[in-house]
Amino acid sequence: MQAKKSYGQHFLKHDAIAQRIADSLLQATQTGRVLEVGPGMGMLTKFLLAHTDYATYAVEADKDMVAYLEKQYPDFARERLIAKDFLDFDGPAYFESQPFCLIGNFPYNISTQILFKLLDWRSSIPEMVGMFQKEVADRIVSNPGSKVYGITSVLAQAFYQTEYLFTVERGSFNPPPKVLSAVIRLTRKENFVLGCNEKLFKTIVKTAFNQRRKMLRNTLKPFFPNELLMSDAFFEKRPETLGWEEYVRLTQWSEQCATEK
Repeated sequence: MQAKKSYGQHFLKHDAIAQRIADSLLQATQTGRVLEVGPGMGMLTKFLLAHTDYATYAVEADKDMVAYLEKQYPDFARERLIAKDFLDFDGPAYFESQPFCLIGNFPYNISTQILFKLLDWRSSIPEMVGMFQKEVADRIVSNPGSKVYGITSVLAQAFYQTEYLFTVERGSFNPPPKVLSAVIRLTRKENFVLGCNEKLFKTIVKTAFNQRRKMLRNTLKPFFPNELLMSDAFFEKRPETLGWEEYVRLTQWSEQCATEK
């Protein structure tokens, strides 16, 4: 069967890379469950299924890919293949709030949305191993001060330890993408408490980076009194210079200002 592009996806064609991705999961035996996003023609799936110490599940939206997997892996497909769009899928509900790991060669055009799903589901997902477009992977793991450091960097690093594992060349896929890919691992911070209102935290981070070239005193006006913005040198900083901890402190500071009104 000819591989076809689905949801912006490019299919791996080298066993060694798929094996390496599958082996990058470190907590699958503890959770006992692994959810693969977009298995396609099963290149990664077959290495996940080779592990007998956890159960592999997969979510696939493409009907042709579902039909192919049903033919190639009938027992797996009958019991643990979910024919659904991942963005419409509720993982924690499906697994009845039991923990699971997330893995996949993520479709490029929904990879950031997959990351945000992971963050929303973090109480259920202690670990994620995923292949992203290299530019996106670099952004997720980048440090403050980097040109690619941004919203996804801050939000991912607030709740997970992020690791860049390896780069995957264009020729490893069918069809070959125009960009490099990279595999990263996110490991949840256990017993972690953010220490501020999470919704406000996310709003402040997104507001700051919406105009990343401007100083914080120009972007965070909705959250702080003008007198404070103009008098405190902290607000002369630009958003890409702050780590996630400083955004937590900013959020706490904003909450304090709101109570003092």
